[in-house]
Amino acid sequence: MAHQVDAKRMLDERGYEGAVIHNQNPAHLLEKGVRDRVTESYYWKEQCFAINEATLCDRAVEMTYLGGTYGQQKPTAFICLSLKLLQLMPEREIVLEYLQQKEFKYLSALAAFYIRLTFDSKDVYLTLEPLLGDYRKLRRRTKDGGYALTYMDQFVDDLLTKDRVCGTSLRKLPLRSVLEDLGQLEMRESPLGEELDEIDDDIPQSDSASHSDRSASFDSSQHSFGTHTRNGA
Repeated sequence: MAHQVDAKRMLDERGYEGAVIHNQNPAHLLEKGVRDRVTESYYWKEQCFAINEATLCDRAVEMTYLGGTYGQQKPTAFICLSLKLLQLMPEREIVLEYLQQKEFKYLSALAAFYIRLTFDSKDVYLTLEPLLGDYRKLRRRTKDGGYALTYMDQFVDDLLTKDRVCGTSLRKLPLRSVLEDLGQLEMRESPLGEELDEIDDDIPQSDSASHSDRSASFDSSQHSFGTHTRNGA
């Protein structure tokens, strides 16, 4: 009962005094319009009532798509459960377990979205970047009520590079290069780097030299062409 009272108080606009994330009421990390549509929805009232971290998993594994709102501004189960997570504020270890388990991809996506909303900038990069190598297919609900195909790596890339995902604005995330310059992150190596090095190692020296000669010849012709063009102009 106490949990239900705390959850209701979190959604109250007046005098919230509970735990904060990024110096604000956690529920307010979702836009007010989105929160209002969620709390007025059938799914929220019927499926999100009095659930905890464990029973939330039961709801999450039933999801078959992600997204914000669609059709007549109807909220998806994904965005409803995102607000519920903001209410519950589970321990970090639980969120990471949601993220790293491999059986339920929409539970991983839900955790990634929550991490983007709530973790510090450095930890957002460190925690989500490994999923840039996760190519599981996901369905995304579009505004018109249809579906679009996406992938886990694309969804995570959107979280790291865009200011608006799943129909709601996200907290501004500093560029990775800025955090690198500040010494908070090490430079990220491309996962293709080692493969490219192996390909270079496999090229015989004669082929490599021939390739260099062709490149030099091409560069020379390009320079000559550019010169003629500029002279002609």
